[in-house]
Amino acid sequence: MSGLCREVITLQLGHYSNFVGTHWWNLQDASLSYDPESPAGEIQSDVVFREGQTLGGHVTYTPRLIAMDLKGSLRTLRQEGSLYDAGKDTSAVTWDGSLLMHKESPPAKNSFLEDLDKLDKGEILAEVDFSCSSQPQCSAAAGGSMSVESVNSRLSRVQRGYRLEGSVKVWSDFLRIHLHPRTISVIHQYNHDGEAHRLEAFGQGESLLQGSVLEDLEDKLHFFVEECDYLQGFQVLCDLADGFSGLGSKVTEMLQDSYGGRGILTWGVAPVSHPDSTPVKDLYHLLNCTLGTVHLANHSSFFCPLTLRGGLGRRPSSPTTFSHLSYDPSLWYHSSSVLALALDALTAPYRLRNNSAPMWQLADTLAVSGRKVVAAYGAVPFPMMHGGSLPDALSACSEAPPWRPLSACPEAADGRCYGQWTTLKGFEGQKLISSLAPGIKPPTPLHSLHSGEDVLSSYVRSFYPSAPLALQLVSSPSKLTPPFPQIFSPSLGAQGFLQNEVPPPGCPAPLVSSVPVLTSLQSGPALGSWLSDLHRGAGSFDIRRVAPSFLSQGPELADYQETLEQLRLLARCYRDDSGGVMRSSSEEDDDD
Repeated sequence: MSGLCREVITLQLGHYSNFVGTHWWNLQDASLSYDPESPAGEIQSDVVFREGQTLGGHVTYTPRLIAMDLKGSLRTLRQEGSLYDAGKDTSAVTWDGSLLMHKESPPAKNSFLEDLDKLDKGEILAEVDFSCSSQPQCSAAAGGSMSVESVNSRLSRVQRGYRLEGSVKVWSDFLRIHLHPRTISVIHQYNHDGEAHRLEAFGQGESLLQGSVLEDLEDKLHFFVEECDYLQGFQVLCDLADGFSGLGSKVTEMLQDSYGGRGILTWGVAPVSHPDSTPVKDLYHLLNCTLGTVHLANHSSFFCPLTLRGGLGRRPSSPTTFSHLSYDPSLWYHSSSVLALALDALTAPYRLRNNSAPMWQLADTLAVSGRKVVAAYGAVPFPMMHGGSLPDALSACSEAPPWRPLSACPEAADGRCYGQWTTLKGFEGQKLISSLAPGIKPPTPLHSLHSGEDVLSSYVRSFYPSAPLALQLVSSPSKLTPPFPQIFSPSLGAQGFLQNEVPPPGCPAPLVSSVPVLTSLQSGPALGSWLSDLHRGAGSFDIRRVAPSFLSQGPELADYQETLEQLRLLARCYRDDSGGVMRSSSEEDDDD
């Protein structure tokens, strides 16, 4: 799997970032093939994975990843992993007297993790296709002690039993891949659970990047960077609503200073809801999102919020819904899976084997004239009829694009957009153009076009006629393996396409093993209103009176006020002075 590629290093900062990241890495792992005889896939996995070797000589393939989280967030996962375990080292024990050992019972593992333990057998986990197909699509990794056929057969029998909604407490409860020993970094100054010593405020996170935390991060970064031949940059997933927004701001600033010229694409993630939230905590979430948006954008090639929340304020509208999904917004396990599916398509352009668009090209296309905040939209899944064509699918959505907000930013209805990058991923086996018989009049203009690129471009331009547009079509779908939650409508078939006939009540729906996804990254006037709303929400109260403790560990009041001013100016960058400004009356007041 080696070869010339532009490597990417991933950083996941915070617990929800690790939820999204775990689903995303599971998706990447599901698409890997360890068979050297199989044809190379469209996605070049070496961009985000690295090859290594265990002490026993077994070849490993692990994410090029640094994941930061708090004390108590790993549960059953060992910080150093198990791939390079050299056994217990007793050489340091010098006491000859009696010992009294107090042993704490480890957390119980769910059924999925128990099955993974049975498969490992002390060796590297076999890469298997968890779908119901009778023909496994890949082979065991070196040193595997169980055949793929037997592994796949047994898991196919039990996969419908993986209902982990009640057992997932942390992200490692559904992690199906091994991690490198240098991947996980635990911040011991703050607790994941409980009321005491929580990382709740932006300033707490900012002050963390020093001492041992800084040294540990620099050590891990140097390790992964030095083994890259053509590093194109970093993709950063950062929790936006807690203190990790402050830590992420400092981390991206360090990346900008140390690795100038490399791409830094930052995705600020936020769950729909937080457990045990209070009005004060909701206020903290708003302040963290506000400060994080400004600082992360300043230090990144572009910054894109990712959330299914109806807004980042204290009184958001209803969560984003999708026509063919039935997910529980309150479950991080569910909402993060939807964002991971979208992120699989959003990040595909700079991970392609051929005709890839490097990070800098993506950023240059979208982050123009100081507009470094972009918004994401997605059709998850893309509603395409099995056996149909792309013109059929798009013409059925003639009134509005099928995608929904993924950044809590409603799409502009007037077709104004400064730049857009659209990706369709997963149409494998379907027709990209119409196959009308000669002499038959095309039912729509889309049916008369001669390439999938022309069809998708013509469709998007019908809504955004004057906006610069880049697009990419990727045939291979996002492959779903246990324990990805089965949150799909019965109207979908096994490959995620719409069925002509829906199973009758009482009959089990097909287990969805892959899905097509359509995403759009946009920069436009709609973001001006979104940023102004964020500024208005944070500036509507006296922080010294309402939340004095928020500033106790920084930033200083003057710095906080300067950040709000930067946010106001950033919102003004998104005004469309050529055709009237998409502005509310309160925005006009901000100018006075």
